[in-house]
Amino acid sequence: MAKKKSPNIAVVGATGKVGEVMRELLASRNFPLSDIRFMASARSAGKELEWNGTKIVVEDAKEADFSGVDIAIFSAGATTSRNLAPVVASAGAIVIDNSSAWRMDDEVPLVVAEVNPHTLGDIEKGGDIKKGIIANPNCTTMVGMVPLKPLHQKATLKRMVVSTYQAVSGAGYAGVEELMAQIEDASSPPKVFDAQIALNVVPKCGDYLEGETIGAETIEEKKLTDETRKILEIPDLPVSATCVRVGVDTGHSLSINAEFENAISPEEAVEILNQAPGVVVEDLPNPIQSQNVDGVSVGRIRKDPTVPNGLALFVVGDNLRKGAALNAIQIAELFINR
Repeated sequence: MAKKKSPNIAVVGATGKVGEVMRELLASRNFPLSDIRFMASARSAGKELEWNGTKIVVEDAKEADFSGVDIAIFSAGATTSRNLAPVVASAGAIVIDNSSAWRMDDEVPLVVAEVNPHTLGDIEKGGDIKKGIIANPNCTTMVGMVPLKPLHQKATLKRMVVSTYQAVSGAGYAGVEELMAQIEDASSPPKVFDAQIALNVVPKCGDYLEGETIGAETIEEKKLTDETRKILEIPDLPVSATCVRVGVDTGHSLSINAEFENAISPEEAVEILNQAPGVVVEDLPNPIQSQNVDGVSVGRIRKDPTVPNGLALFVVGDNLRKGAALNAIQIAELFINR
């Protein structure tokens, strides 16, 4: 039998924060490819990027010819993805999209590589990807799903209360620059965030869904709720989420209180998580130690005495790595390896 050729890859949004990590991972993981192209907005077109000992010229994504591309990995924002992903898919590529554009589309799988690869269908027979698009979850949701899935399989998740502590890199280069500027000069005014972020926490990630009124949740909180239900396949799961931005460069943290249908002890949870793919059990997970780490760190596992069969746990993951770039590449690897 003739060996299939390695795929042609395009990275759309290659010059952004997540795109930078994607480029690094494609090289460090020795991703098998025949050709790679980097694309971004018109203002970055013509720029040269180093990759694996070569220089590659960035193309304007909107003007590019995608014929011949087998897998296109997008990290270019929801507007670009809504407009461009169907065009690229119609040219014959599988699109793996990191934005929010397609996550809740019933015909688009929302995939965490370790959690629900079955939603891709039988990849050897072409998969079940009706629109040619696969969605990456929100970086915060992603971090929580990796440890929650094996616990759900054991005891059946019934309810979740979660507070997040989200790094400024979740808002891209501009978010990191604002933090650094305020560390240097506390009088530097907030532009990206709603209040000073240096030496502070801001209990608002994303815009309010219903205006700035009592009772409104933010877009980020809704994403976390809706995506959790879709990924874990629990459509009516009660979720209470509070998403908070903190003065941390990289690494999203989640404090999770989970109620289960069946009894599960902290000791059982540790045993399960020690065997779970993509999970690292630690005494004190924290963002600095989680930077540039592939796995999601979990610790502070204890009983939640306020509900029957309750567990409390603290979860941390690199939002640029597992929370975005790595998962997209892992999905691509599922195709390559099969």
